[in-house]
Amino acid sequence: MEAIEPGRILFRDPLSIDVDLEGIRRVDMHCHTNHSDAPVSVSDALREARMKGIGIAITDHNQVSGCIQAVKDSSRTMVIPGIEVSALDGPHILIYFYKTGDLQEFYRTSIEKKKQKSPYLAIRASTSEILDQASGYPCICSAAHPYGYLLFNKGIGRCVEKEYLPERLISRFDALEVISGGMQRYQNLKAVQLAGAYGLGITGGSDAHLLRDYGRVLTYAPSDNVEEFLDSVTHHRNFVIGEEKNLLDKCLMSALITPQYLPYLIPSIVIHYEQNVPRVKRFFMRNPGSKEHKP
Repeated sequence: MEAIEPGRILFRDPLSIDVDLEGIRRVDMHCHTNHSDAPVSVSDALREARMKGIGIAITDHNQVSGCIQAVKDSSRTMVIPGIEVSALDGPHILIYFYKTGDLQEFYRTSIEKKKQKSPYLAIRASTSEILDQASGYPCICSAAHPYGYLLFNKGIGRCVEKEYLPERLISRFDALEVISGGMQRYQNLKAVQLAGAYGLGITGGSDAHLLRDYGRVLTYAPSDNVEEFLDSVTHHRNFVIGEEKNLLDKCLMSALITPQYLPYLIPSIVIHYEQNVPRVKRFFMRNPGSKEHKP
């Protein structure tokens, strides 16, 4: 097991502590806008980032239009081209591109035609297939919230832990999101251990759907531009500082993003059903006695 260097991960509010930022950029690497399921405009996201002195990665669910707009409209704010892809077999994958053109091409050739009627949920491609497609581009694939989310298995660590997916998939990622603002502390600590065990890079992001959450978790790296920032992540020269949302913030977020899914209620139910039927079948195959009635 390879331990992560002490000091590279700190559970604190990053905007309230004094950090020497000379030559360092700090970026919230997991942000959403109203181009997917958040009630946040791109212009407001950029304004919030400027006010807090941070960069952002717009990682909308299965969508890149918000990120493209942010890249075009940003002047003083670093915007990392990115997307959060929801795989059919469970995990969410954060993919960060060096070039906006590559992000657009990847979306056009690998994502757009595979989206389902509930566009922010799982596309018709597995984790392995998505990673295969991304491998053709200069990019970083980071496993989002590896042990999330509640009743839904949307993290690679959780899916492997429950034996839904093979363990070998973990090593195909470049990095793990070791602090996710939407997780609980114990889940993030498990992600830290998993990244260390596989010698993977680390990223951190707020999973922000509300402006108040932008900057809750930040990734710091020595860099002057996007290319240098991502290189620092690849070569393990970055560090992550952040805190999880409290229960009240999570409830508020859920209440505000739920309307985004209401037009797709039936397709969403169908997608979750299709995702869970194979898991139920595997459970009964591994535990044949569970189907027997015992007096």
